Formats: sequence, structure tokens, C-alpha cells
Amino acid sequence: MNKNYIVPNEWSIIEEVFDAENVKASESLFSIGNGSMGQRANFEEDYSGETLQGSYIGGVYYPDKTRVGWWKNGYPEYFAKVLNAPNWIGIHIQINSTNLDLNLCKVSNFRRELNMKEGWLSRSFNATLQTGEEIRVEAKRLISIELNEVGAIEYSVKAINFSGEITFSPYLDAGIVNEDSNYNEFFWKTLQLIESENKGCIYAKTLKTEFHVATAMKVSFLLNNEAIAIPQETKKEEKTLIYTYKIKVLEGDTATIYKYGSYVSSLNYKNEELVEASFNNVQKANEIGFEGLLKLQRQSWDKIWETSDIVIEGDIKAQQGIRFNIFQLNQTYLGTDARLNIGPKGFTGEKYGGSTYWDTEAYCIPFYMGTKNSDVAKNLLLYRYNQLDKAIENAAKLGFKNGAALYPMVTMNGEECHNEWEITFEEIHRNGAMLYAIYNYVNYTQNFEYVPKYGLEVMIAIARFWYQRANFSENKNKYVILGVTGPNEYENNINNNFYTNYLAKWCIEYTVECLNKVQRNYPEDFERIIEKTNLNKEETLEWLKVAGNMYFPFSEKHNVYLQQDGFLDKELIPVSELPKSERPINQKWSWDRILRSCYIKQADVLQGMYLFEDKFSKEELERHFDFYEPLTVHESSLSPCVHSILAASIDRMPKAYEQYVRTSRLDLDDYNHEVDEGCHITSMAGTWMSIVQGFGGMRVCEHGNLSFNPQIPEQWKSYSFTINFRNQTLKIQVNQSETTFELDGSKDLQIQVNNKTITATPNNLVKTS
Repeated sequence: MNKNYIVPNEWSIIEEVFDAENVKASESLFSIGNGSMGQRANFEEDYSGETLQGSYIGGVYYPDKTRVGWWKNGYPEYFAKVLNAPNWIGIHIQINSTNLDLNLCKVSNFRRELNMKEGWLSRSFNATLQTGEEIRVEAKRLISIELNEVGAIEYSVKAINFSGEITFSPYLDAGIVNEDSNYNEFFWKTLQLIESENKGCIYAKTLKTEFHVATAMKVSFLLNNEAIAIPQETKKEEKTLIYTYKIKVLEGDTATIYKYGSYVSSLNYKNEELVEASFNNVQKANEIGFEGLLKLQRQSWDKIWETSDIVIEGDIKAQQGIRFNIFQLNQTYLGTDARLNIGPKGFTGEKYGGSTYWDTEAYCIPFYMGTKNSDVAKNLLLYRYNQLDKAIENAAKLGFKNGAALYPMVTMNGEECHNEWEITFEEIHRNGAMLYAIYNYVNYTQNFEYVPKYGLEVMIAIARFWYQRANFSENKNKYVILGVTGPNEYENNINNNFYTNYLAKWCIEYTVECLNKVQRNYPEDFERIIEKTNLNKEETLEWLKVAGNMYFPFSEKHNVYLQQDGFLDKELIPVSELPKSERPINQKWSWDRILRSCYIKQADVLQGMYLFEDKFSKEELERHFDFYEPLTVHESSLSPCVHSILAASIDRMPKAYEQYVRTSRLDLDDYNHEVDEGCHITSMAGTWMSIVQGFGGMRVCEHGNLSFNPQIPEQWKSYSFTINFRNQTLKIQVNQSETTFELDGSKDLQIQVNNKTITATPNNLVKTS
């Protein structure tokens, strides 16, 4: 059963009742970040109930040794973990010597809000302690975008029915662990605790990877809105620095602590500069003040929402869902640091190690191309280009030669670090996503120069992989690709996965097409690349033999391409006939039973038809959708968005809307019963695509112009979105009777709408019925 405790609201995520059963889920949903660092919405005060403590720094990781029962040749040596960083938010609170702990006291008037419009988290509640004292707490927190190494907390305690003493003990704690550690190891070594008046710092390093990090705090206090100075008591432990401040209060008084925190790492500073830099950060934050930081935060988010907001009228839960997805994507990655990427959980949890998957190329790049400067998407492509040598090494470990590259399923630095054999060795379709991202970027931006400068080297290495991975079947008189896992991870070690084979064929053909274009138009780059890769014409002709004679399993009976050779050997029972008590099957069934079933975790054949929609007729799309969607359990977060887009393209708007609601509220309503582990960040880009590409029908034609086929769910009055397209901004609004286009730019833009060409001119509205 889905969760339904989040209050519908256009701009905020709101929780109005304290329920210990929802604490870990809310820690994920109310997470905050700025693209460089982030944290789960843990309580500042102590909490003895179930919780997943989590603060994370982009790019800082630990190579946790792979844990397997049977080591296989080529296995990754480690699984990269984004580390739970030293905790800077903690504040022990005592009321007349009794500790504040919401797990041990009576809580009323509880309210938590994540304000997505302005970028802050707040929490308020009344608490009656075991000893009878009642307090009112109001807390607000932010992770600054403008000062991207800084966070800030405002925490107020009001004495409701007593006079006495309120004790604040802000602390830094480097004795933290990762819940998903393979061997229950500590990943941090504390090097130094530095104390000073009202500020402190813990200097630590990660084991093995040797990232050095300084975590600083600075505090100040108010009593009834008046600044006060309080004596500081200091306690040092091996991995913890605690300051204690005691404030005498009368009934009705309010005591407030401001706590400013900072992470700085050796990614950006020399080791000897870290402590000073962290102190400078918290000092600057203190000088700006909490209200000043809030103002800067509002300005930063105003700028982000200008180009990324989607407005839906008539459906508040749909509106809340899309804004939540867009908000979390921007909290995770802003494109300001090309060394970083987008982990499946972002800064909201530890699962998947927080590393980079193929999700970035297949799902996230369209979002960042459409909502930000094209350099942001280019940085994501360069991330992979800069790791090409590692991808070649990864392929070599599996026996591939001649510069063939296999990009990792999971990575931090280009090395493969996934620890499941059926994924590491077999889910090779990820290689195709790398190349498709280049095609997508070039097609959208018309910046073909990326190909000769960077992209072609990646493309050649991937084409070489596909050429070597296929083998000729005398029985079929075709080239086949054996022993793979497709996007549907509920099948392993299968033969001739349609999606994988189709991608392999396309990758080779597109690479050769680009080689020819570079040879004609960029001869110097062509000669440089040919010399560097030792490529010749004979090799490319061999590639094309494989691509031109690739095998695709097909059922004459059903008139559809088959997901893999043995798919029709399965018992084809629709998902609608599964008892609800057995869902989700990945939590209720044995893995053996899942592998033998017909059930599809996420779009597989349909993933290929989504990417290459222009290669299939509408009738073909309908047949394949009607065959595969009833067998799909959508237990991957990446599944609903693809089905929503395809359903809209074949005019199945009720199904498109159903799948849009699922993808947009996947975490808010906890469809997959796992949000306590973190949010599904990369699939959130698919939610944006469901509206822009699905309902809006936006495509980029082969000649480089935009086309739209706008539709609108009957539940909505209207919706609008804005896209950045080649340095111009286009706003599209769709209602039940017409679509309007408004261009903010310097030159006219030709657009196809429902197969008719219109011209959008700067600062003028263009309407179509």
C-alpha cells in the first residue's frame, strides 16, 4: 500500500503529523542539497528511534572491498560508496537536564515543510518531556547555493510551562558510518580537533582514497530576539567536538541558536588550507546572517525556476510531483563542476553507492539540455570522455582488444565498481547509452564540433566493443549477441536481447556516419583521431558487416520483436492477474521465481522504441506497447516515464496520465516501498520528459528544428513549460483548446506543430488550435 501522508501543495512538501513509522521516509523526501553537497532531513536534536543519518560531499568516496561468495575473473575489486560525511547539524538539547528526544516524549502540532520555491527546510512542534516540561520548537535549515560549501540552521526553543534552563550542545561528529558498508568498517580517520570561541573544526581524511575534509561550525545565540553571549564549555572526544551553552529562561521565553556549518575538501583546496578555509566559510556565513543567507537562497532558486519550472493547473498533486522532481534534480547537480555526476540517490541516501550509472546519459541529459545552458550537458559528456582510458581498461579485463571500451555500470572514477556479475558482465547495453547521449546532444544543440574534438574517440571505442561482442551464428546466418542482461533486470544471461542488439547495430552505423562527416569537414581532426586510434577503412567495413546482418528475435504469431530468444517459452500471465499481496515481486518472490517469470521490471523492447521512435510506425509502437506493457510491473523507477511518453505518442492519454502520476509521485507516495533508502533522483528527469516529450510531444527533427504534438490530460486545465534551445528560451503553454508559444531570444524560430510549420518571433505570442 502506498504512503499518503504528504500534504498536497503546489510549492512545498508538507508533513503535519509526527509518526515514527515515517521518519526514515521523510528523511529522504525532505533532503536538501546544492549540487556540491547535501543531507538527509535528519533531526538536529537527538533521536533514539529508527533513522538513517546521512550527509554527503560530492566526489568524496570510499572503495569498499567487493563482498562476494565466489570471485570471478574480471570482477571489480571494490564497490564505490559515497561516504556519510562528518555530521555538522547535531545539537543536543536539554530542558532542565532532560534530553529532548522525539522518540521519548509526547509530540503535538508537528509540521515539517520543504519549501521548493525558496530552497529551505523547516520543522516545528510542541514536545512534552517525561518530566512534564512543554516546549515549542521552530527550526529552519538550508544548504546554500550561493556559498556552496555552507549550510545554516536556525533553531528556537520556547519555554511553554516552566522557568529554568535550556542547554544547547552543538557538536561535530566524525565517528559516523555507512549503513551499507560491506565489512562494517569506519571509512574516516580523524586527524585533528580544533577548538575556538564559538567555532570549531574536525579535520579528517578518508581511508584508502585519502580525501581530506575539514568540517567546521560556528554558533551564536538570541534570547527573545536579543543577541546574548554565553560561556562555552568544551568537550573533546576521539572523533567528536562538543560545545555546551546554558541559558536561563522564564516561562514564555524563547532561546535561539544559529549554527553555521561548512565542508571543504582536498578536491578544491590544498590539505594545509582546509581548516582555514572552513573557518572562513562559517565566519562569512555568520556575518551574512541567517536571514541574509535565506535571501540569497531565494534569489538562487528564483533563477533556477525561471528556466525549469513546469506549471500545471487543475491537478495539485501532479503539480507538486513535477516540482518535487525538478527540485531534487537541481539539488543534486547544477553543472558547476565537471568532475561530478548524478548518482541514482543523489544526496538522499546511500543505496547504489551514490555513483554514476547509465541513467545520466539515457535520462538526465535531456533534462539538463532543456533547462540549462548547453555547457551543463556538455560537462556530463566530458565526464565520460575523460574516463575513456578506464573504459578501455574495463573492456580489456574482460578480454576485449584493440581499444574496445566498455563503460562501467557503476563508477566514481571510470573504473567498474558494481558487484553483481549479471550486471557487471552482462548489462552491456549501457555502452549504447554513452553514444546515444552524444547523438542526443549534437542533434539538440547542432554543435557537431563536439564529435571531432571529443566524441568520435568514444564512439570508435564503443563500436569496436560491439563488433567484438557479437559473433556469427551459422544456425541463424546472422550476428548474435549472447549472454546479456537487458534493461529488464528480471532476466539474466539471455541471448539476443532486442534492445541490446538494436543499440549495437545503431552505434556502429552512427559511428561510421560521423567518421565520414568528420573526414569531409574536419580533415585535421580526422587525421589526428585515425592516428591515435589506429583505425582504417577495412576495420569499419568489418563493423558494418556485423551491423548490417544483426539478428533480432521476432514473433510471427504476435507480430512483435521479442525481448529475447526464449521469451515466448514463458507463461505469459498479465500483471493484472497478480494478487496485490505479492507485489512488489522483488520483495515478495524468490529471485529464481522472478527470473523464470514473464514479468518485466522496466521498459526493455519499449526502451528501444522510445529512443528510436522515428524508426517505427505508429502501428508498430501500438502493437509492441499492447504486448509488453501488460507484463510490466514497473518496479524500476526508470519504467513509468518511458511508458508515459510512449502512451502519449500513440494517443493513449489515460495510460499516459496514469504512468505520469506514478513517475512524478514515485517517492512522494512510495510506490516501490523503499523511499526510506533515498529518493530515485535520476528517474526524476524522466518525469520532466513525460511532460515535455510525452504530453508536449516535443521532438528534435532530423533537420534540427523543434516539433510539437501537444496533448493535455483531461484532469488538467492547462500546463506550461520552458525550454532552452540553442541560446533562446521558448515557453509553451497548453490548454484544452489551444497551444501558445512565446520566444525570448534574438531571432525567429521555425517550429512544427501537429505537422504544420509556424514561426515564433521574439517577444510575441503565437497561438495554434
